[in-house]
Amino acid sequence: MIPFLDLNQVNAPYLEAVEEACTRVIRSGWYILGNELRVFEQAFANYCEAEYCVGVANGLDAITLILKAFEFPEGSEVIVPANTYIASVLPVSYLHLKPVFVEPDPFTLLIDPDRIEEKITDRTKAIITVDLYGRSCEMDAIMLLASKYNLRVVTDAAQSHGAIYNGRKTGSIADATAFSFYPTKNLGALGDAGAVTTRNAELAEKIRYLRNYGSLVRYKNDYQGVNSRLDEMQAAILNVKLPFLDIENRRRRQIAGRYLAEINVKDVVLPPHDRINQDAWHLFVIRHPRRGELADYLESNGVQTNIHYPLPIHKQQAYEEFGHLHLPVTEQIHREVVSLPLNVVLSDDEVSYIIQTINQFDYQT
Repeated sequence: MIPFLDLNQVNAPYLEAVEEACTRVIRSGWYILGNELRVFEQAFANYCEAEYCVGVANGLDAITLILKAFEFPEGSEVIVPANTYIASVLPVSYLHLKPVFVEPDPFTLLIDPDRIEEKITDRTKAIITVDLYGRSCEMDAIMLLASKYNLRVVTDAAQSHGAIYNGRKTGSIADATAFSFYPTKNLGALGDAGAVTTRNAELAEKIRYLRNYGSLVRYKNDYQGVNSRLDEMQAAILNVKLPFLDIENRRRRQIAGRYLAEINVKDVVLPPHDRINQDAWHLFVIRHPRRGELADYLESNGVQTNIHYPLPIHKQQAYEEFGHLHLPVTEQIHREVVSLPLNVVLSDDEVSYIIQTINQFDYQT
């Protein structure tokens, strides 16, 4: 069986360096808000071509703290993509704001800039973009709309570490960008971890307060904050792995390039390839009207797949108040998508086998 993702294999090349880093942290006696975090924050800010990076506990908190720092009035509207993981929208609800769902572009599967403006009202305060599968959204058009209506733009870049849009790195374009370093991400920690990047000094400083109970000076609390800190151990692990992110992304692009060039199956819709060398290719997501049959066929032939994601947010019980929405593009996507294995430990032979197997689908069903 070719696994969808084997984290033991992914992390094996870094094992010795990670063990040394963890030992260093343990022996230091300093485990929260220390030097490892400062080093990572500066390195990741530089990598993203952003002025500031603030490490937080996870990607969900990163979005939440950004929105909290903006201090939008309760009931304000935030435009969100209809096609995304629920974590992109939960922070809007947590802060008593109203998510306004916008359909995706059926080609990119990302929020459609042409559909955003019709959803903007005098209550709209922000747009959340989500770089699904490792591709940046159409940020020029979105930033132009935001400027026109005086809106904030927040990017959820949990899947686009190292992606590039028009010469700019993910993490440097929106007013603020949220990253997750969940172990499966292109830059993955060995536990939960996240960060915010921004070019706004005031915003970065406020998020530093908010992540630490609203305090920068011990026992002096300037805001009603939370406990959401990227700990020294995870920061040290990320410091080990960050220098290799571009190398790993190049391998992902090589595999994606082969899939795009060699998969030839009736009714399979491949992802866009116009930015093959700029996208981070966190996931390789195809579409097929008989998704279940295709996934079962691949599984029975030794290829593990995944579905990102099987049920749209507005059809989840957690958001039953939006169940009445008619979002046909989103609903079709969620019926058809299936993710093929795409990770840096896939061998060329395994990639060839996956391609050969999927190309036989029409002849076997």
